[in-house]
This record gives sequence, structure tokens and C-alpha cells, in this order.
Amino acid sequence: MIRILPALFVVLTANFCLAQETGYQKEVTVSEATRLDWVFALSNQSRTDPPAEWLEGYDSKRQKYELFVPPAAKAAAKVKPKSKATVKAKKDKATPTNEGLPVVLFISPGDAPAGWAQLQTICQQQGIVFASPFNAGNNVPMPKRVRIVLDVLDDLRRHHSIDPDRTYVGGFSGGGRTACGIAFALPELFGGVMPVCAGGDLREEPWLRHRVIDRLSVAMITGTDDFNLSEVDRFRGPMLTDMGVRAKVTVVPKLGHAIPDAQTFSKVIEWLDAGAADRRKLAQTHPASRIARDAIPTRESWAKSLFEEGQLRLKDPKTLYSGLMQLQGITQRWPDLKSANDAKQILQEYDSRPEHPWEADDIAEQRKFLIARARGLSAYATGELPDQYAKQRKDMLQAAINLWMLVVEDGKDEKSVAEAEKRLPELKKRLSEEPAI
Repeated sequence: MIRILPALFVVLTANFCLAQETGYQKEVTVSEATRLDWVFALSNQSRTDPPAEWLEGYDSKRQKYELFVPPAAKAAAKVKPKSKATVKAKKDKATPTNEGLPVVLFISPGDAPAGWAQLQTICQQQGIVFASPFNAGNNVPMPKRVRIVLDVLDDLRRHHSIDPDRTYVGGFSGGGRTACGIAFALPELFGGVMPVCAGGDLREEPWLRHRVIDRLSVAMITGTDDFNLSEVDRFRGPMLTDMGVRAKVTVVPKLGHAIPDAQTFSKVIEWLDAGAADRRKLAQTHPASRIARDAIPTRESWAKSLFEEGQLRLKDPKTLYSGLMQLQGITQRWPDLKSANDAKQILQEYDSRPEHPWEADDIAEQRKFLIARARGLSAYATGELPDQYAKQRKDMLQAAINLWMLVVEDGKDEKSVAEAEKRLPELKKRLSEEPAI
């Protein structure tokens, strides 16, 4: 049987306009409540009626953010739209110059914005839009925090011609974890995620994992003196890479739990940008993989676009499994819509077939992710840990043991079973040597 997934997404119609202000602005007020699907970063469905307490006392139109808009933005606003012939002629070049402005949306762990001091030079030199919300720190409940970030992102999309393939959401510490949660839930809005001294997990929904693997670049930054170094460098980064995500960990010498300098960000953004051409190529064959800069799809139109992509994937044996997972996601994300009903009928028809070739892909993917997590957690648990995490080592070791035992129990991949049988004695010995808490 095909697994039933969670899911959700976006609303309303686009009202695209360009801002008149360029340069640095310490405080900008959000003009309207976000039209983007902020709820899905917190839920598994596209609900139009989230719990009232999530936004208690919050008014989008009073939300402020720090902003830098490069002078090039005003020049870009004057460029006339290209003719269809011109667009067609340049379709395959995927050059960043005509795709809108790059963006760094940076989430602070505190009440004040963060990141501008370190990113100012590169944003000014390379014409990158920078934004960082006020009052979106670790003390803010997660529903409100996510809403604030997407209020700011949509305000940027309303007033500036920005490039979704080079829109990077980042943040420091807890802000970086929040950035991962948002990007992994809504990868169509971003080209990459840039967590500093932090990391995050992919969502459980297979189709969302596929989208992140196909589209996003994940640039994790930590320091040799960061207490999260072991988590980022030995666990999160390698695990994402083993899962198939385009991921990279940058370890900055002598950096503690802090935001790195402009030189580090310059190299990281260069690496993120190197994946933009592939993101544009993906959007040419699968338009639903990206929400264009001037588009705000309704629930109905977005579900339909994903349904059409899912149907296209079903035609190729190589993407049959991902297509079924995408259709399944629609049934969970928008259960009240026609596209969900249509997707359900297709899934039932595939389930009724005597042969289920996609099940082998499902099992192979689950095994791949299982091994990736087991490896990452083993490396994390057996290496050096800072004092604040040392008490968690026993739980980490036991969790790694449990994962490798599942690999042995599965028994279908000889190489992985051999790896598990090699690692298990080492992990059990290390667990036995841990002092009682």
C-alpha cells in the first residue's frame, strides 16, 4: 500500500508592484498580511483556519523589519517585460541577471534583527536584498515566529522583483533552526537555506523530501569553537548529504557560537548561487517546483499544478514513485479540493493493480534515510561533545544502536548490514562505558 502523507500550501491572488525606496532602511513596516502558506511550516495540512491562539495579539501591519535594497533594484524596475520570443530564446541560459534580485532573509535569535553587520559588504557589492525581522527571536512562540518571517518574505515579493531561485533564508542559532523548518516545508519559495551554528531535519513527507533534494541547497556554517560544531559538522551536514541533499558544511577557524564575517558569507553565497541554474532547469520541466516572484497561487491553483506534475511523473518509471508520493501529498494537504479527490482516485487505481513496482523504490528510500541517520547519529554520539550536551550522549548512543539494529533486521542490503554489524559492537561498548546519570 502507498503511505498516506501529511501536507499543505498558499492563498490569494498576486498584486505585484515595485518599491520606490532603495538603500538601507533600519525599519520598514509590513504592508499587508502574508498571502503565503505560513501554516504549512507548522502543520501537515493547508488549513485556512489555524488556531486563534497562534496569532493572539499579532498584527501583520505593525510588524517591522530591517531592509537593504540595492540601487540596481530601481533600474530593474524600469526594464520592460520581455516578449515571448525573447523569453523563449533565452530559456535555456539560466543566467541570474534577468531573473530578479537575490535575497538573504535572516532570522535573529533575539528581539533585534541580526546579520546586517556581517552581510552588509557582500550585499552592497553584489546587489543582494537583505531583510531581517524585528521581534522574531527564540522567545517568540513558533507559530507567530513563522508568520512573522513569511509576512516579511511576502512583503519583499510584493514590492521588489526578487528571484525565488536565489532567495536564501538563513538565521543564527535558533533563527537558523527556524530557517530550516520553513525552507524544508516550503522549498518552492527558496533557492537555499543558510543556518549559522544550527541545523534542522527534513520533513517526514516523502514528496517534500524529494522537493528539497531536487531543489534546495543547504549551506551550514559553524565554527571550531561553536558548541554546536559536533551537531552540524558530524551529524546534520553528513546526514543531509547522504540523503541526497545538495549540502555543505563550512567550519570557520576560531569562530565560537557567533555570526561569521563577510568573507565567509561571500564564499557560502557563491556556493548557493552555483545551484541556481539547476533550480531554473528543474522549474522548466516541473513549473510547480517554484513559486515565481510575481505569483501567489490560490489553494486550488497550487493543488492543480502539483497534481499535473504528479501525473507527469507517473509516465516515467524512474519518477513513478515520486509521482505517487506527490499525489498522496495533495490528498493530505488539500483534502477538501477537487485535485485531492482526483489524486485519490488515481492512487486507488494504482493500488488495485496486481504489481506494485514503486514499493521497491519506497523501501530503498526508507533504507537510505535510515542508514544516513544511523551514520550521522553514530558520528555525533561517539565524538567530542560540549558540556551542555554530554549528558545526552547515552540517549544518542542508544538511538544509534536502535537504528543500526533496524538495518540488520531489514537485512536486504548486504553492504549496509555489514556496516551495521561493524558499528554495533563499538556503539554498545561505548554505551556500557558511559557513567550513570
